[in-house]
Amino acid sequence: MAGRVDALYFFLVGLAVFFALLIAGLIVFFAVRYHRQDSNATGTKVHGLIALEVAWTVIPFLITMVIFVWGSSVYFAMAHPPDETLNIYVVGKQWMWKFQHLDGQREINELHVPVGRPVKIIATSEDVIHDFFVPAFRVKADVLPGRYVSVWFQPTKPGRYHLFCAEYCGTRHSGMIGEIVVMDPNEYEAWLTGGAAEGSLASAGGKLFADLACNTCHRADAQGRGPVLDGLFGRQVALQGGGTVTADEAYIRESILTPSAKIVDGFQPIMPTFQGLVSEEQLLQLIEYVKSLKSQTEQPTARPNPPNGPAQNETTPVKK
Repeated sequence: MAGRVDALYFFLVGLAVFFALLIAGLIVFFAVRYHRQDSNATGTKVHGLIALEVAWTVIPFLITMVIFVWGSSVYFAMAHPPDETLNIYVVGKQWMWKFQHLDGQREINELHVPVGRPVKIIATSEDVIHDFFVPAFRVKADVLPGRYVSVWFQPTKPGRYHLFCAEYCGTRHSGMIGEIVVMDPNEYEAWLTGGAAEGSLASAGGKLFADLACNTCHRADAQGRGPVLDGLFGRQVALQGGGTVTADEAYIRESILTPSAKIVDGFQPIMPTFQGLVSEEQLLQLIEYVKSLKSQTEQPTARPNPPNGPAQNETTPVKK
């Protein structure tokens, strides 16, 4: 996005410089051309011209519309990441950045990513407001406690790029810095395999899900006291009292910490709060586990019966 952001920025700077020079030049020109030569002279009345009035109304309008359309296109491109992204969770904490890869790798103040692949950052804060700022990528977003914000970038050149916190967050704010390490894909894969094997984020979340006895209420057979979580992520959830909510990361987080905030229609507010019992990293593990659960309707289904023949399942071997 850096090229598109820079193009818009330099257009705005060039536009401002052009009109500043134009207006300053006209002021000097009119001051010289129409200066009063006789101290007793009076100016003549000038009546407005319709064409001139229309011109200086329409031209600024067209310029502002160009800025609006151009800026909107850049904004929407930055706000909507591609469908296939490398998702990485980030937790801001006084005074460090903690990164969590879906494969299980963890990093502090250093993030390794492959070149040429879109990367989506899903960030939250553990304490105060921070700001995730990578100047070289033109990426900047406030990281708020209790919420998830996301930004994305697609690095195009290997190297090491500065990461800053751009929101004053305490006495050691200036030391809350890090690096984005952009690597060739082969080197990135080697780096992934070279780290400690801690298991994926979803697998860690599944273990925590069982340890907290969440599986006793949230059962896949719909016989539990809580809603079925299979296929939940990204779906519209009906709430008590009417209304719906999209089951995204923020909704799942809120349901874990303050389950009484939004009660699913048809269920009782009996789920206990896990506020203070799970850390931000554990919340990310639970969220990723819920995201990994697939609906039963997404599993392979049997093929329709062929004419004058028995039904055949996709996984049924065929006799030779």
